[in-house]
Amino acid sequence: METETIRDMRESDVPNIHRIEELCFAMPWSEKSILHDLKENVVARWLVLTDEAQPQTPVLAYASMWLVVDEGHICNVAVHPAFRGMGYGKRVMEALIARAREEGMRLMTLEVRRSNAIAQALYHSLGFTDVGYRKRYYEDNREDALIMFKDLV
Repeated sequence: METETIRDMRESDVPNIHRIEELCFAMPWSEKSILHDLKENVVARWLVLTDEAQPQTPVLAYASMWLVVDEGHICNVAVHPAFRGMGYGKRVMEALIARAREEGMRLMTLEVRRSNAIAQALYHSLGFTDVGYRKRYYEDNREDALIMFKDLV
């Protein structure tokens, strides 16, 4: 029986998303920033993946993007560390891609750490291609970001 749900983020999800941010990223978004993006940023779209079979972890994965003209710019994608390798990242990304298409976007872009081979493999499996680098993009360690692109038309 399928117990997973992918839905729009709710205000009540913010603390859980922030906890995953802290577990996954060297420079996590603050709860205030996530809440602002949800409530005030009209171009932001956040999706969460939940599983009623995992009530101790209300949000297992999430992804967000900003809609800019005809581009869905992916801001955040994360899976709770205890639930990695189960396909949740791929499922929430597929839902985000579908949402971008529904919203009339023609392409999607993202930046990913040059050293993050696991995320890059996921994005490649979803049809993203490498298009360039942003030198010293990440403030915490000055690592380069790989820029990836997906055509939606």
